[in-house]
Amino acid sequence: MAEKEKDELEKMNEALSMSEQFVEKYQNPLLWGLLIVVVVIGAILGVRHFYLLPREDKAQAAMYQAVMAFENDSLDLAINGNEKFDGLLTVADQYGSTDAGNLANAYLGLAYYEKGEYETAQKYLAKFSADESVLAPAMTAAIGNCLVDMDKYEESVSYFEKAAKASDNDVFSPVYLKKAAAVYEKLGNQEAALKLYQEIKDKYPTSNEARSIDRYIERIQNK
Repeated sequence: MAEKEKDELEKMNEALSMSEQFVEKYQNPLLWGLLIVVVVIGAILGVRHFYLLPREDKAQAAMYQAVMAFENDSLDLAINGNEKFDGLLTVADQYGSTDAGNLANAYLGLAYYEKGEYETAQKYLAKFSADESVLAPAMTAAIGNCLVDMDKYEESVSYFEKAAKASDNDVFSPVYLKKAAAVYEKLGNQEAALKLYQEIKDKYPTSNEARSIDRYIERIQNK
């Protein structure tokens, strides 16, 4: 394995030397632009191969026991770890640039939420980022839950609406819309709440939430 990495490093050095000779021969600004692109791509590939991938493997190995503790409701153990394994705090801190480190932030947010430490939970949930339509919206909605539990209703509602929009499916979007509508009712904004209840009925008619949504609509209309 070490011999293979040595060979690849030698190839990278040879490529850089050839690039230097190329620059000395051609001083055209347009060629400089091309060279910059080539060097940047090479740097990215080198960082990924020699730094990020090994760290990802280490992060996943470190996180496994912490996740098991979380799933067994051993929240403090999951967060802090013990002499046998690193906790989520360590994984998030030491491997923050990896996918596992990123996911550790989500687990930390959920763990602190379950402990009733909503401000800390919000901090870690906000650190999590992903470009997909299930986990990312769920963490966005979880931030909304934290804000509700801190009585920050006006701030929370935008997170539920954002989560619903990002999910855009029959399973999760109606849940988030219903949460947002409930907050609007709490704030006394019946019109906004009614609009979201109606959206659940019209846009997600086959969802579980839609089955009883008429009751919520009628309650507001009869006020």
